[in-house]
Amino acid sequence: MSTPPYLVIGAGPVGLSMARALKQAGLSYTHVEATDHVGGNWAHGVYETAHIISSKKTTEFPSDPMPADYPDFPSAQQMHAYFEAFADRHQLRGAIRFNTRLQWCEPDGTKWRCTFDDGTSETFTGVFVCNGHHWARNLPDWTAAFAGEVLHSKDYKRPEQLAGRRVLVLGGGNSGCDLASEAGRVASEADWSLRRGTWILPKSLFGRPSVEFISPRVPVAVQRVFVRAMVRAVIGRYSDYGLPEPEDRPFDRHPTVNSEVFHYLQHGRLGARPGVAGVDGHTVRFVDGTSAEYDVVACGTGFDVAFPFLPDGLVPVRGKVAQLIGGALVPGYPGLNIVGAYQPRYGLGPLVEPFTDMLAEWAKLQAEFDVPLVDVLQALGQAPPPSEVMDPHANLRQIRMSRLATPLLKWKAKRMARAGHTMPVHPNAAPAMAAPGMRSVA
Repeated sequence: MSTPPYLVIGAGPVGLSMARALKQAGLSYTHVEATDHVGGNWAHGVYETAHIISSKKTTEFPSDPMPADYPDFPSAQQMHAYFEAFADRHQLRGAIRFNTRLQWCEPDGTKWRCTFDDGTSETFTGVFVCNGHHWARNLPDWTAAFAGEVLHSKDYKRPEQLAGRRVLVLGGGNSGCDLASEAGRVASEADWSLRRGTWILPKSLFGRPSVEFISPRVPVAVQRVFVRAMVRAVIGRYSDYGLPEPEDRPFDRHPTVNSEVFHYLQHGRLGARPGVAGVDGHTVRFVDGTSAEYDVVACGTGFDVAFPFLPDGLVPVRGKVAQLIGGALVPGYPGLNIVGAYQPRYGLGPLVEPFTDMLAEWAKLQAEFDVPLVDVLQALGQAPPPSEVMDPHANLRQIRMSRLATPLLKWKAKRMARAGHTMPVHPNAAPAMAAPGMRSVA
């Protein structure tokens, strides 16, 4: 009997890299994409005026440099074209089943049974979930009572949606900064509400993208000192703009990179507001006792971690951190890989390409083992990360070490098999319950 193929879900940047890695490793796979195009968020999920916040050098795949005529910060249109070209260059497009949405995926014995939106079901040896993390919108509860329009950054496409209107922007992340800048440029009145301070870094320093100044040889503690000095020299104190000062350290959360928003704050086109206390119709009340009326609340409030096609609780999540081993493997469920659940501090390409290569190698190893690879990794001391924010340089070192450790993995797997450790056989539709302190993801 032939071995069922693997399943790759999503044809965004991570899904394309995963497909390339499986193809290069000689593994049979099926690739599905819910839309009619490749590129993921860059094709359909960002606003027309978006540009990357990391530089092209820190975003491109090492094996596929971006075109020389691309600027330091390519546009959404250029990023989409780059991933289209990547798919064509590696001849991936022909294997993709477009307009195919996964409805349900569950363990079935030692394999995975997946059902698609056309009603068909197929069995797979393993599943690589590459559907991204920029789609399950997170909105503050109070926005449900707002009488005007509530617009999440995922649904914002062009400046006309804000032009000539009274706009309140929420959130200090990269989307929040972009929305605040857009509102400051085109809205009749614009305010920006932050519940807490955040580290907002300048995009460029001395004519170079600021992310390129971070060296892999420099310890994180020293990088933090550099970031503090850079912010003070280029931006000054956040409180000088009416913004709260951050209480955490640089890189404790995903960094925000934006220079434009300070321009609109300094020119009076954008007002700074504290957190929201409540809402009454079009009137929003803030925690400092002030209030104002708005037509639109634009939310750069991020996304939830969600896998609606998997049984509830199968992927444990603490806060917003999926509890994965080796960056992708789900404890207790060999063959299931959640790829791209974490966010690197800068561009994805230099990290995703070697990571997906490693996962393809691990898939081949799992086919040789009589015990789950995820159990082997845990037995050797691997644990879930404490944060969804990854240090890209540290992760690259870990990937290199993991690939060098293949003989150790084989030795440990044999020892565990001799000790009676076996592959779990899951009855169909019997997901594990979430551990204490975890929440289920539906």
